[in-house]
Amino acid sequence: MRKTRPFLLVLLFGMTLLACKSKTEDFTPAAPAQYVQLQPGKFIIYSVDSTIFTNSGRDIEHRRYQERHVVDSLITDGLGRPSWRVYRSVRDSAGTTAWSPRGTYLLTLTGSTLETFEDNLRFISLASPLRPGASWKGGRYLGTAPYSGVYSYGSEINIADWDFTVQETGGSENINGTNYNDVLTINAVDESVNLPITPQTVIASRSLYTTKWAAGIGLVYQNYILWEYQFAGPPNTPYYIGFGVERSILQHN
Repeated sequence: MRKTRPFLLVLLFGMTLLACKSKTEDFTPAAPAQYVQLQPGKFIIYSVDSTIFTNSGRDIEHRRYQERHVVDSLITDGLGRPSWRVYRSVRDSAGTTAWSPRGTYLLTLTGSTLETFEDNLRFISLASPLRPGASWKGGRYLGTAPYSGVYSYGSEINIADWDFTVQETGGSENINGTNYNDVLTINAVDESVNLPITPQTVIASRSLYTTKWAAGIGLVYQNYILWEYQFAGPPNTPYYIGFGVERSILQHN
């Protein structure tokens, strides 16, 4: 019996290794296509809280409303690829007014990515493999000043260098009273410079980008903040430039 014991131990050890290897090989990271529903008529309605700067950037306003994204049809994008056109419309935050058109954008599924194209800005929203810790340059097509036509940031905002990183897969979220399972969380940037602002602050900024995607549904949450504070000193008046937008899902079909 003593002679057979080492053999049995080796056999058991080998079986354990094979079992572990089998489990590892069976795990396949989710693909971007699993986190969208691209069919005509599919929609998601969001509650939106946007931050804008009015009165030449001297005043901060928060505007709340509902936003509906409806998948329309499959068309061809500027690169000749099949892409889904999505119509966006808005109404008041209580949902009592009629929907008002607010533009369109494209969603493009490639073999390994989901791209979003809007206002000539092309983001790689998702990229395989979607497993914790995986990352990609989600803004690599944007360059150093993608919003220069709208905002005059004093410092360089190189979105092309942001690492879109998978923070979590298979998570659970309660959003506006509804539970969502198999949620994917993506973080790209979370930076604050010279905050909080004081009377002596010359320049300050806030950058944040995070999204959450539910399998079989689509984008369920987004928080995108990109603003800058500038003050050249008296007699000048301090001002803000930029924006902030937070979307959270209300309903979908």
